Amino acid sequence: MLIVNRNRATVLNTPHESEIRPLIDRTTSNIERCSLAEEVLPPGRAVASHYHLETEEIYYILRGRGEMIINGERRVIGAGDAVFIPRGMTHSLVNSSTEAMTILLVCGPAYSREDHYMTDTNEVTPPLNS
Repeated sequence: MLIVNRNRATVLNTPHESEIRPLIDRTTSNIERCSLAEEVLPPGRAVASHYHLETEEIYYILRGRGEMIINGERRVIGAGDAVFIPRGMTHSLVNSSTEAMTILLVCGPAYSREDHYMTDTNEVTPPLNS
């Protein structure tokens, strides 16, 4: 049995200043078919636009609000919303609020850096209300 406590999970700091805590993934176990991580995205920051060829994702918003962009379609999301991101779809998340967003990231198969492809790294994704 594997139990991983969020408070003891490794913290990965991203270029967009979020913190990702892999809870159960390829770095914490021999899991292959799915993974779970938590991301805390600071106010005004955005997850850089990217896509996965093999991985489907679900973003479940625990706290905060922002804007999800999938293949150019932009929607306001907040606590309690679950967003399905099909493989191959370019996606980004913008925290347009004044509080940090907390997101659970579910991937299938388990997240792998080799399946993470960046789009235009100079892309700026301002919030809808700007």
